[in-house]
This record gives sequence, C-alpha cells and structure tokens, in this order.
Amino acid sequence: MLINRVIINSSPLIVLFKSQQAELLPQLFAEILVPEGVFEEVTIAGEDDAASRQLPRVSWIQRVEITTIAPEVAAWDLGKGESQVLSLALKTLANSAAIVDDRAARRCGQVLGITTIGTGGILIRAKRRGLIKSVSQGIEALRDAGLWLSDNVVNLLKQQAGE
Repeated sequence: MLINRVIINSSPLIVLFKSQQAELLPQLFAEILVPEGVFEEVTIAGEDDAASRQLPRVSWIQRVEITTIAPEVAAWDLGKGESQVLSLALKTLANSAAIVDDRAARRCGQVLGITTIGTGGILIRAKRRGLIKSVSQGIEALRDAGLWLSDNVVNLLKQQAGE
C-alpha cells in the first residue's frame, strides 16, 4: 500500500528531531499532518529543546485543527495527541497512516482499520527507498534520543530491514 499522507504524534516527532532524522519524513511522504494538540505538546518545551525549537521552523508540516475526537477513538481513553492523530487518520483512511509509538494507540488504530507506523518503521521505509544504508545507526540514535525500544523490537526492525 502506497502511503502518501501521514498524521504524526508527538513522541515520533520529538525523537526524530532529537536524533537528527526528522528530514526523512518529507523524503518519504508527500503530506505530513500535525494535529494542533500534537504541535502544542512538542513546542511547549521551549527553545532549549531540539524538537520544540525545530518543529515550528520546518516547511514540510501541515498543522491541522482538530475540533472533535471521534467517539470510537475517545472510547480508548488515549492521550490528547494520540486521540487527535487517530481521529484525523480515521477521516482520511485512503493512502494515509498514523505514526504512533504508544502501544494502546497502535492497538486502537488496528481495531479501527487505521494503518499505523512506528518510528522504527520510518527507518525501515527509509532503507528500502535507499535514503539510509542501515537501520542500526538510526535505531541507536532513536534510543539515544529517548525512544525506548526493547531488544526484541530492535531485532525485529533489523530483520525487517534485512540486517
């Protein structure tokens, strides 16, 4: 399935900026939608934080105001960002995916028929498109930036990337 549009949550944005890998997003996807609640979560940290400082300055995001949370998403009692991401993804199912790392949000997306991608999945797509040579360095950078990935998940990501 070709994915042209992604709706991205806070934690993937934060770790991608902090690991200096955020520029992979516009190389992989034509549209990167950031719900207003996610934008606020990322930028609240101020100028001392890499993601907070860089997100408002990139030209490749589209901020989207979300006025209501879909009832089927609200039933999952997720965080504000996850709820906005999944509600928007539910409206735009064709050729779109939600980039979320939270396990409950990923389960919610799966139940509702929303394609979800984790931050590690971004690296796999980047390798498949020839944007990076290996996912191993990127995974280490994500971990250094604060993304918790179990050894099992790291091994699975490397296996999916053919490493």
